[in-house]
Amino acid sequence: MADHGNVEYATAPGNDYPAHEHAYVMFLKLVKWHVIIIPIILILMAYFLV
Repeated sequence: MADHGNVEYATAPGNDYPAHEHAYVMFLKLVKWHVIIIPIILILMAYFLV
């Protein structure tokens, strides 16, 4: 087989890890609140629309 050299597991230059981590934390917060709010909306719809 062909030798392709060593694999380098370093971060790419210009990679903004803190910004990625902040975006992921915000995504988790968004998911958490949607998981809380959507069942409340469904319960209220079931109560008021039936």
